[in-house]
Amino acid sequence: MIRYRRIAGVGLALTMLVAGCGHSSSASQGPATSSPQVPSVAATSTSLTSATSQAARALPNPHSLRGLTEVPEPSDPKPVEGSSAQKLPVTVTDVEGNKVTITSTSRILALDLYGTLSRTLIGLGLGDNIVGRTVSSTEKQLHHRPVVTENGHVLNVEAIAGLKPSVIIADRSVGPKEALDQLRKSGIPVVLVDPHRSVSSTPELIRTIANAVGKPAAGEALVKRTQEQISQAKKQIAAWKPAKPMRVAFLYVRGNAGVFFILGSENGASELIQGVGADDVASDKGIKTLVPANAESLVSINPDAIFVMRDGLSSTGGMKGLLARAGVANTTAGRKQRVIAIPDGISLSFGPQTGEILTAVAKALYGVK
Repeated sequence: MIRYRRIAGVGLALTMLVAGCGHSSSASQGPATSSPQVPSVAATSTSLTSATSQAARALPNPHSLRGLTEVPEPSDPKPVEGSSAQKLPVTVTDVEGNKVTITSTSRILALDLYGTLSRTLIGLGLGDNIVGRTVSSTEKQLHHRPVVTENGHVLNVEAIAGLKPSVIIADRSVGPKEALDQLRKSGIPVVLVDPHRSVSSTPELIRTIANAVGKPAAGEALVKRTQEQISQAKKQIAAWKPAKPMRVAFLYVRGNAGVFFILGSENGASELIQGVGADDVASDKGIKTLVPANAESLVSINPDAIFVMRDGLSSTGGMKGLLARAGVANTTAGRKQRVIAIPDGISLSFGPQTGEILTAVAKALYGVK
């Protein structure tokens, strides 16, 4: 029986999880693989209604697919209709029990590990009000906004204060803790939200952010749209997935050093894998947080396919570098080089584009054109 050593400190583990993520060039391919080849993945549309027609088409057997498939970068969220209505000032109680009064949203900072907060604000019609970003906020309209984190997700207090934000919406996935506390003491309204990300927690997070910026009606509209898209995505994915589910593991890899982990159920990986109709082999083995990926642990879980963050794959030398990691080549996924590379900024973000993300990842996994 394999014993999995838990990584001490969930906060530290989460910070390591997406540290350094952001937009970069696509991951490099490894050696050419034999047929059947993986069909290219078309860009995901914000409208999922046309997807049902694909269920009637002949699909490849996903268990026979080989090679790397990259999930396309999604478009920026579209603001919901009627998102201009706003009522300020508003006083809210944040996740840590702090009463916060927001009088203006003219200069917003949305700071989290996943990029969920900025995508939600864009969906609420406040994208133009975001004055800075973390490396996880990879939306095209925020590309030229200054990055206020360093060394991954360490907050730069001086850079943040220099942007003169009227409100900061953040969670404890970024830090250090003293940074946000210092900004609050300086007089900047800081609203802390729940750092947990999942399909099921998305509606409540949208409502929390919408209430904090004085747009509860827009929040409900965004929740409705998001839930409808998730429902459509699940119906379509049910038509794509095979009778024998794919067995998938999400591996976190960064650079050529020892940063190589299996993601467990508490990191959002299970929600993503199960959301696309596959079995999470790490969760099946009782892995909850981050555990080291090594020859013994990887052969034990033996996935049919591997999910990775796109920039993480690139940073380790693409497919060639990943296959050189201990144990990878000895798994079913490794022998077939069956890897799905997901853009870092959406890989575990969920949020208002959850339906689009699930559909795009499922297309890649199942070889849907």
